[in-house]
Amino acid sequence: MTRRVLVAPLGALLLTAVAVGYGAFTVTRDHTPVAAATNGLSLTGGPRILFRSTAPDSMGHLALVAKNHPDGPRSVSTLSCLRVYAAGGTGACLRQDGALSTFQVAILDKNLQVERAIPLVGVPNRTRVSADGRMVAWTVFVAGDSYNHGRFSTRAGLIDLENEDTVDSLEFLSVTLDGHPYTAADLNFWGITFAPGDDNHFYATMSTASHRYLVQGDIAAKTIRTITQNVECPSLSPDGKRIAFKSAINGDPTKGWRLSVLDLASGARTPLAETRTVDDQPSWLDPNTIAYAIPRAPADADIWTVPADGTGTPHLLIPHAESPAPLG
Repeated sequence: MTRRVLVAPLGALLLTAVAVGYGAFTVTRDHTPVAAATNGLSLTGGPRILFRSTAPDSMGHLALVAKNHPDGPRSVSTLSCLRVYAAGGTGACLRQDGALSTFQVAILDKNLQVERAIPLVGVPNRTRVSADGRMVAWTVFVAGDSYNHGRFSTRAGLIDLENEDTVDSLEFLSVTLDGHPYTAADLNFWGITFAPGDDNHFYATMSTASHRYLVQGDIAAKTIRTITQNVECPSLSPDGKRIAFKSAINGDPTKGWRLSVLDLASGARTPLAETRTVDDQPSWLDPNTIAYAIPRAPADADIWTVPADGTGTPHLLIPHAESPAPLG
């Protein structure tokens, strides 16, 4: 697969407005224990959780807490990101590109040092890394698509760090919808998640004609096929058998989203005990626990967890935090 450069007719003023919205924030002064800021952090070395801090004294910085003591002191990096994820000793940091109103995905090594930076055409929204650290994916908002009448669209891409093969947008892949070849100007993709132990297949959300689909992608074959409807921001379980996701209430995103888990073999959906709206790509902390962010104020959020089997109640895991990524 050769690298292709995506050139989109962006609405510069709209994207700038979104970028400003990312940077503006209002925070409360709740006490959050913070260790001394350090660059000596690592993605290896024991069960921990990597996340983006939204606390007043570390806003936007990457941080780590012990998995068995998530409400304890956080070790804070000097690196700032808008979204983050990590696995297999590789990190992905979606961030602003210097002082410009442009963005990039910074690929991080196990010591949270930037190995390379890939320009992004759009405003960052989601990111994921495959379990072995080889594949990195991202989703961005873009403006200027003629079919969308000035509203924002989403585009998702990925890179194989081993050979640098890149798909700048999933729109370049061949789509099969309900078993039939499909093309449309309004195709949107977001929320890529990788299959464990398999660097060729992934899942994502595709929208077209006001419908949202869970799709499976085959990178080598350059194909995408639909699986089911009303699944957004999928997150594949560690065993590869279940997908945690958000779904629009009554199929209408204006009513909010609810978290559920889909069994890929049977197609059964299990609504989770979280009844608040969740506009996030959930993360599996372990085979039985789903983590996600709930806003508490503009640009401030908390990470919560809920059992993956539909039982129990939501539990506050990390205050003033978002973008959880389990390590170890």
